[in-house]
Amino acid sequence: MRIALAQLNYTIGDFEANVKKIKEAIDKAITLETNLILFSELCISGYPPGDFLEFDDFIQKCKNAALEIAASCKGIVAIVGCPVVNPRIEGKNLFNAALVLSEGKIVDEVHKALLPNYDIFDEYRYFEPGKNFHCINVGGQKIALTICEDLWNVEDDPMYVACPMDTLIQSAPTLMINIAASPFDYAHAEERKAVLKENVSNYQLPLIYVNHVGAQTELIFDGGSVAINKNGEVVAEANYFAEDFTILEFDEQKGDLVAGSIPQPLNQTSAEDQFSVDIKSLENIYHALVLGVSDYFKKSNFKKAIIGLSGGIDSALVTTLAVHALGKENVHVILMPSEFSSQGSIDDSLELVKNLGITHDIISIKEIYNQYLQTLKPVFKDLPFSVAEENIQARIRGALLMAESNKFGYILLNTSNKSEMAVGYGTLYGDMCGGISVIGDVYKTQVYALTQFLNRDGVVIPLEIISKPPSAELRPGQKDSDSLPDYNQLDRILFLYIEKRLGPTEIIAEGFDPALVQRVLKMVNTNEYKRYQTPPVLRISSKSFGPGRRMPIVGKYLGR
Repeated sequence: MRIALAQLNYTIGDFEANVKKIKEAIDKAITLETNLILFSELCISGYPPGDFLEFDDFIQKCKNAALEIAASCKGIVAIVGCPVVNPRIEGKNLFNAALVLSEGKIVDEVHKALLPNYDIFDEYRYFEPGKNFHCINVGGQKIALTICEDLWNVEDDPMYVACPMDTLIQSAPTLMINIAASPFDYAHAEERKAVLKENVSNYQLPLIYVNHVGAQTELIFDGGSVAINKNGEVVAEANYFAEDFTILEFDEQKGDLVAGSIPQPLNQTSAEDQFSVDIKSLENIYHALVLGVSDYFKKSNFKKAIIGLSGGIDSALVTTLAVHALGKENVHVILMPSEFSSQGSIDDSLELVKNLGITHDIISIKEIYNQYLQTLKPVFKDLPFSVAEENIQARIRGALLMAESNKFGYILLNTSNKSEMAVGYGTLYGDMCGGISVIGDVYKTQVYALTQFLNRDGVVIPLEIISKPPSAELRPGQKDSDSLPDYNQLDRILFLYIEKRLGPTEIIAEGFDPALVQRVLKMVNTNEYKRYQTPPVLRISSKSFGPGRRMPIVGKYLGR
């Protein structure tokens, strides 16, 4: 039996485009005399469809799309992911389903049983868990068909009370297939593969796994669809961060998958060593961020990006990533020096502009800033210079960026990093403006590593930008270290609190100064209100700011 694995980039709710991609893949598979073609979880609707699932019209369009795809399935069987109506009175209105299409019809369907309701997942909000498990039949082969999380209940401390494969194995299937929508984080690909291999080991069956690729706002899907034989060996692996089409051979006599194409996988890292000097996951993070920016613009029908270029490392990194994602002709920057800006920052920014070949404007904010101060003088009186005057500069810059954004149709890219967002080191309606936060899930230490990665084949980001002490340049001689701990220490504490969810006692036990830990955690918690007003953050870690981290704004915990 020949099996095609179609790893595609879908757009949520764009039924015409999604159906077109799926039908083109089916036609290609038919030309290659393939018996079965596989697509990913909820591919018809796009993943995650969110509250679109609450509209009857949306569900009807999903059904119509499935029937249109089924009409193309002549001499081939296709498996597609699609929400379907629950016909019974009890339970939620929908199932997350895998549909089996053949000879113009929907001939079978399988319902997802284990509905994740943690981090960025919220499937139990919409779907009824599947409770009846059966194998599907394709070409005389019994296939145990599951959907994403249905294979993940293999831990020593299982999250769910059921395990669909334990029931399906009783029907003596010859092959496991799992269609999925598994988002990227820099430590997830190897964990994912380990779970798949554990299923192969447990049930002594070969396994084909097909994943989404592409970005949906903050979520990035890395692909990496894979086929594993009964010995736990990878016999085919799709590309990462790109669409792919792979043909597999299932030897019915051996009851196993035979070797296919195995691209060189990207390097992976564990979450534990992310702060080591040699960060093995840099290439993954780079590809994920470029894909995230690119798809945000394509799927939103945006074209050009605008960025405030300060001479600092964060804006330099975001500008470089934007050029790689959108092309230099679609990236414009504004330099907005004040009386506190160093000449070095201006010169470094202009050197980056030249290296990248992008357009720029220089708009001094000195006069505007002084007019603000004069206007506010009757109110501020003789009070000393403070953060209020600092933030006025950031808000002037934000207003200028948004003015050009409105005038010329640019989308503003936010340049705040995760360390800054965590401790509130940013100005609302100033440098925290933007349509999408490109590096809001990238710690400052990772920012430095990424800039070095981008310079690996020659200097693009000027070395002066990388080497100088970080500063917002909002007052004379200002440095980040005036108000923040050293980033090497700060990021490690933040990582333990945010990603690892450790409390102060546990973090202190890791060897950190108790007063420093209390100070950092207080900053994180008291600045939750700011993060509620930030743009969507491209997710590259296991715990990013946004829908996957739900903290109350008002609440007293850890120093609040």
